[in-house]
Amino acid sequence: MEPTATPPESPVQSESGSASVEQQLQAALVERDSNRDRWLRAQADLDNFRKRVQREASEEHRYRALSVVRDILPALDNLERAVDAAKSSDDLPKLVQGVQLVIKQVEDILARHSMKPIPAVGQPFDPHLHQAIQQVPTTDHPPMTIVTECQRGYTLHDRVVRPSVVIVAAVPDGFAPATPPAPNSVDPGSQPGPK
Repeated sequence: MEPTATPPESPVQSESGSASVEQQLQAALVERDSNRDRWLRAQADLDNFRKRVQREASEEHRYRALSVVRDILPALDNLERAVDAAKSSDDLPKLVQGVQLVIKQVEDILARHSMKPIPAVGQPFDPHLHQAIQQVPTTDHPPMTIVTECQRGYTLHDRVVRPSVVIVAAVPDGFAPATPPAPNSVDPGSQPGPK
């Protein structure tokens, strides 16, 4: 059998074929341009979204204390009233009572915002929560127990905002500690040494 030859395309068929390819090319170019436009718009939308989020985060950061400030303003108003009352009255007990109410109001505001005072007096000294400014020799309290709080400390959730400034008990000079030495320990003064 002889191989069959492919009939040559007629000029009409080749013109319609090239027209079809030409149309496909034009359609592909239109689709490309359309896709590029959509991509550019999506990029612009993404950039606008990023800018908006950044602007909102900046505003949130700038005004983050707003709720605390709004809560503290009434306490400030009450302090101003107490000062005005003190100017026109000699009733010291009422002034003290008014200031104590304002202190309670501020403490309540801080508690609503998860700020809590650090327990101090009677507690063992903790360098993560307390700052010792002095040691006082005493036999009334165990060593390293807080005997006086000079300035209250606070935590916000689990973070120390300000440590409590405290005075800590110490063993008086010449006073033996309450706990006897361990049975295997040797008193450093009784060790034989070179003379």
